[in-house]
Amino acid sequence: MFPDDSLAGHFYPPRNFGAIPAPYDDFEKARVVILPVLYDSTTDWKSGSRDGPNAIIDSSQYIELYDYELDREPYRVGIYTAPEVQPMVSSPEAMIQRVYEIVRHLNARGKMVAMLGGEHSLSLGPIRAHAETHPDLTVLQLDAHTDLRDEYLGTRSGHGSIMRRALELCPIVPAGIRSMSADERLFIQEKRLEVFHAGAAGLGPQAVKKIVSRLKDKVYITVDVDVFDLGLVNAVGTPEPGGLGWYEVISLLEAVAAQREVVGFDVVELCPREGTSASAFVIARLVYKLIGLCCK
Repeated sequence: MFPDDSLAGHFYPPRNFGAIPAPYDDFEKARVVILPVLYDSTTDWKSGSRDGPNAIIDSSQYIELYDYELDREPYRVGIYTAPEVQPMVSSPEAMIQRVYEIVRHLNARGKMVAMLGGEHSLSLGPIRAHAETHPDLTVLQLDAHTDLRDEYLGTRSGHGSIMRRALELCPIVPAGIRSMSADERLFIQEKRLEVFHAGAAGLGPQAVKKIVSRLKDKVYITVDVDVFDLGLVNAVGTPEPGGLGWYEVISLLEAVAAQREVVGFDVVELCPREGTSASAFVIARLVYKLIGLCCK
């Protein structure tokens, strides 16, 4: 903004994920690209997840860049915050295609993409891009809902059908589930899908071990933030009682990252207007933790 660099220290840092300082925010040097996608056209209950990416980026300004559990500063791999993706309002299919093209291009440049949604239907774009590149891909889904409807509210590409469409591309492993329709239950039985429910006991060490064993060598992680307990993250558009705690989710992600190669991830469905600002901060911490775990 100012040609005189001596004034730089008088202003807040640039608005990027984590307020990452130069040169670690440079695209050419960055290992990770944060991709904000502000879109929620198929939402059927509480809308507003389009505001989630900016809320996460804003909250990330206040996270500590040193991760004491990892004993390092993950941002040093380079984290570039991309501009917001322009929405396509014609159809969810058109928007998914746009995200797919962007992720495919970034992957070809050697970048790991961390997409911030927006509604869950967007995840099909990066899943499709990664499935094309990695024939041994599995999708790990952390979610309160199975999202396995063949069609919902007149579309086969909405947030309620995302994992049905993903399953047409590669195997999926759903975890944290605590809600589904009768038709989805029948589909799960027909396909003999193994679903890991949240339940009263949550996801203990045995469940984590079993989940990891179901994953192939390459893993794409999609996180619908309603997987968390409402006491931790209540800013969601489709809340469900129960859910996972912070350390349950982190323990699972640690095990996956240690034993498999995570090729990309997304975090979706934060609906800031429906809950406290603490929810966005928790999700910003989750995104930074995932970067630290996946990019050593």
